Amino acid sequence: MKHQHYLIHKPYGFLSQFIYELKRKKKLLGELYDFPVGTMAIGRLDEDSEGLLLLTTDGMMSEIVRSKKVPKEYYAQVDGIITQQAVDQLKSGVEIGFNGKKYTTRKCDAFLLNEVPDFPARTQKIRDERHGPTSWVSITLNEGKFRQVRKMAAAVGFPTLRLIRVRIGNIHLNDLKSGEVREVDNFDLPNSES
Repeated sequence: MKHQHYLIHKPYGFLSQFIYELKRKKKLLGELYDFPVGTMAIGRLDEDSEGLLLLTTDGMMSEIVRSKKVPKEYYAQVDGIITQQAVDQLKSGVEIGFNGKKYTTRKCDAFLLNEVPDFPARTQKIRDERHGPTSWVSITLNEGKFRQVRKMAAAVGFPTLRLIRVRIGNIHLNDLKSGEVREVDNFDLPNSES
């Protein structure tokens, strides 16, 4: 059986799943494309997050992508002008809450984005300039705890206003438009030595 693989730019307000059994109506990935039966999202982006999401019919591929060998890069728009000291704290690891316990994040790559990324405005307005300045930071993780980037940014005093995953391994969001789905032959991932 030949497996199918997809890149998707998950829009704001969508769940990274195909089935939602609670009563409230939610937007699901199946509304964006006619995926084959057995397609699964590899990892998740929460409802308020946007960006690159990989989907596949291959469970083994899902395990590979979710491993700690595959880095995931996020651009976070944060409340206020993030300082180099805060970025350095992100890089060395910060304490966040996870499953009711304290957890110290692993070392990661992080840097201030000097220019505002060229993303279209989000469907729901974030806020306007009257509420103060914002800034953007890149954070690349090799782990993926629940809402980790948001918790990390809050831990250093700069809450996240908008979060966009821009890269998984060697796969970049590039020009994929919000809501767009692209079928690919395979995923370009780093080899297992990385």
